[in-house]
Amino acid sequence: MDTTAYVTLTRQSGLMREMELVAHNIANVSTAGFRREGVVFAEHVAQAGTAPSVSMALAKARLVDMTQGALSATGGTFDLAITGEGFFQVATPDGPRLTRAGSFTPSAEGALVTPDGHAVLDAGGAPVVIPGGVAQVRIGADGTISADGQAVGRIGLFLPDDPLSLRQQAGTLFSVDAAVPAPAATVMQGMIEESNVDPITEVARMIEVQRAYEAGQSFLQREDDRALRVIETLGRQA
Repeated sequence: MDTTAYVTLTRQSGLMREMELVAHNIANVSTAGFRREGVVFAEHVAQAGTAPSVSMALAKARLVDMTQGALSATGGTFDLAITGEGFFQVATPDGPRLTRAGSFTPSAEGALVTPDGHAVLDAGGAPVVIPGGVAQVRIGADGTISADGQAVGRIGLFLPDDPLSLRQQAGTLFSVDAAVPAPAATVMQGMIEESNVDPITEVARMIEVQRAYEAGQSFLQREDDRALRVIETLGRQA
């Protein structure tokens, strides 16, 4: 296989990876707290021996779009949305994770948990517990929890210490190397932040990527036909 084919194949591999992420985005257009993902294409230049250098397109880095999603009113006491830069922190079997999905509910023990059973953490990294037998629970803009007018805890709001360490895990969870308080973030009770995926934009992007991939496949086919004709010509001359 010649250099041209190798360069085209690296591009095709990147386009396939982008198509997978676009499809994943579309599948999560209705997932509360979901963040759109894309790929970052980078140029890789290599030189083999005395041959001229070869420039290839690599698409290994994933980019998380942190644009604020639309807010939907639910009226739920433990439905929470964050405005501004910030995340809730939850405890998972793999360690603490950040999330923007704020649909919580108290467990039988009173701990505030996600639909998957992950405990919501306070500013100190301890599970948030809602006292039993209270008539009214209010959650302030800073995350302070008041039960029947008495402050009983505070939901932690965090940011990644290094924004580049933010990595999307399964669903709406993110892993980071370290998290720090998010002073500018605010909590809105009775609201849910929707996915920030724009389905029209994603479908348009899917069509664009598909056409680019098909063009690459057509180019590879023409290169294959050209090589075959050269072999046939040399065979007749031998």
